[in-house]
This record gives sequence, C-alpha cells and structure tokens, in this order.
Amino acid sequence: MATIEGYQSIEVSSLTPHIGAEVSGVDLRQPLSNEQFSEIYRAWLDWQVLVFREQDIDRDQHKSFARKFGTLHVHPMQHSYGGDPEILTVKTTKDSAYTAGNAWHTDVTCDAIPPMASMLLIKEPPVNGGGDTMFANMYLAYDLLSDVMKELLDGLVAVHNGAIPYLGNYRVAPPGDKEYPRNEHPVIVTHPETGKKVLFVNSGFTSHIKGMRNWESRALLDALLTHIATTARLTCRVEWQPNTLTLWDNRCTQHHAVWDYWPESRYGERVSILGNQRPQA
Repeated sequence: MATIEGYQSIEVSSLTPHIGAEVSGVDLRQPLSNEQFSEIYRAWLDWQVLVFREQDIDRDQHKSFARKFGTLHVHPMQHSYGGDPEILTVKTTKDSAYTAGNAWHTDVTCDAIPPMASMLLIKEPPVNGGGDTMFANMYLAYDLLSDVMKELLDGLVAVHNGAIPYLGNYRVAPPGDKEYPRNEHPVIVTHPETGKKVLFVNSGFTSHIKGMRNWESRALLDALLTHIATTARLTCRVEWQPNTLTLWDNRCTQHHAVWDYWPESRYGERVSILGNQRPQA
C-alpha cells in the first residue's frame, strides 16, 4: 500500500491505484473532529471504498458514525431479520442456505432512492481465512467502454426489481400484502457530488432495459454484467480481520461477498445511509 499525501488529521494508504484505501489514525469510539470527518469524506469520494481496522465499536457508535453522512436506511428485508431496524445482520454459518451479497451488485437499487453508502463491520471473520469482499469501480467500468457503446447506452433506462434477490433467490416474502420495491433508473447515471459518469446496472437487481425486445435487453445486459465481473482492473479486495469496518460509496461501486469459507462462519453488522436524490443521467 502507498501512503496518499494531502491529509493532516488521518493517514490514507491506497489498496490499488483506482479504488480502495485504508484509513488509520482514527478511533471511531471517540468523537471525530471536524477536520477528521472532512478528510474522511474527501477520501471516501476519491477512493470510493475506505477500510478502518481495529474498530471495536458498539452498535450506537457504528450508527453515530453513519449518521454523520446522513439519515439511516431500513432494508426492505429487515422484517425477516428483526431487532434494530437500522442494523442489518450479516451472518453465514455451515447451515446457511445462502450468504448475502454472493454476486456482483449495488445495494438496494430497487429503491426509488438507493442508499448512498453502506458501512459493514465484520466482528467475526472465518477462522481460517476467506470471506473477502471484492469491490468494483463503476466510474472505470464506464470509462473502459467504447465510444460506440457509450452512445448506445446514453438515454436508456433499466428496471430494478427487489423481488429478484429477496423473493427469487432468498425466498423471503415481503411483509403483509406489500410488494418489494421496483423502480427505473438510467443505465448511465451521473454521480451527484463528483459529476462523473457511472455504469448503473447490476446482476442483483436489474431485470431488463426498457423499450427493448427481451433478447436484445438480455444480450446487452449480459455483455455489461460480464464486463463488470471479468475486468479485474476494476476491483480491489478487502481482507476482513476482527473489528474491521469498511465504508463504500454505493452510488459508484459494486461489491461481491465471496463465500469461499464453508463450513466456517462469518458475522458482521451493516448500517446504510439514505441517498438524497434519485439516480440521474
């Protein structure tokens, strides 16, 4: 890792040249100074994924850090987990039928306004290793497309459906007589703070592209999703240690929680932050 210059109150070391950094010099059990938070926020926008090691924090401290970014999000499947509505438990054991996030996706893009960020605190990683999370840079995914493909995608709209993972894969019915969220977003969006273009389709939630025949939509989506899943240059990899907290910008990344540790267990807790506007082209 290389230390990034320009920070006074924290230390930032890059994981790759394109995405991911570790932050040190911060104890999230203590209140952050204005300068510390300002520099963390700037590093988050610059590197998209920030890793904080050795953060033995409780739920209130976890949520307090998240609230500095905005209002906390309640997950559409929270009714099946119970407990604190603002804490999503991420637990996998040898008896689990699935592990959450075991495919490339962006969190909850089925919502009209998806979360702007998530913070996952892993308390118990697998004893003998494994269970890493991979993150992919969706700015770079867009930049690497040909000009012809960019022109084709410009103006297209895709449908994102929560029933695909929650009901189809996880087999958890929505609460009462409700349905899981289903919303439309541009295929190419503009990040509201950086102004950069983002490829905004994912294998977890995107069902189809509007206005196309089924075979056309499937062919185009498959090409884009293969680009994301097979272009190693897009990615960084976070190796979890006990009490590691990772913060990611959900507006310009995808991630994949690798389930390579069966029959061992992995336990963590995630807090997400609401976005403040719908994704826009």
